[in-house]
Amino acid sequence: MASAPNLRERTRRAVRAEIAATAMRLFEEQGFDATTVDQIAAAASISRRSFFHYFGTKEDLVLGDTEALGESVRAALEARPAEESAWTAIRAAFMTLRSTEDSADDLLLARLHHDAPSLRAKHLEKHLRWQELLAPDIQRRLGLPETETPDPRARAFVAAALACLDAALNAWCESGGELDPVRLFDDAIEAIRA
Repeated sequence: MASAPNLRERTRRAVRAEIAATAMRLFEEQGFDATTVDQIAAAASISRRSFFHYFGTKEDLVLGDTEALGESVRAALEARPAEESAWTAIRAAFMTLRSTEDSADDLLLARLHHDAPSLRAKHLEKHLRWQELLAPDIQRRLGLPETETPDPRARAFVAAALACLDAALNAWCESGGELDPVRLFDDAIEAIRA
């Protein structure tokens, strides 16, 4: 059982959350690319140096810790039953990404991902890393022989699944959050599998 975070960690989390909330407000008002780190720091009443103590880049405010998220998706994928199909397993693993937070915040994040070129570039980097993380388990589920580096077919499979996820989130964003993102994802996968 994990121990409860100490006071220092709880304080750190609270400060991170306050900086992130301030940044999101500015991003919504001014746009992601038009908002500077200096503006975020000033609005949050911290120094620029303090900002970088909590976040490596401005993009980290929106994308979060993509390495940790990727590792959590990989763990969820590897925890799926061995006999489960690759599509079923990766769908279930992706469902661990579903937010339990306010959907208005999720919609703002989706809009930022969609509209800001610098975020799209970082998002593509994340996809490439996640292909490396998820391809070995998918390779096994596809019945492909184990190799030192992931088989291109397994990488293509993961890339297609990630493209379905992106298509679903983009459609959900364009609908103003009205459409069901899980249904959109399932429809995208069904089209790929047809």
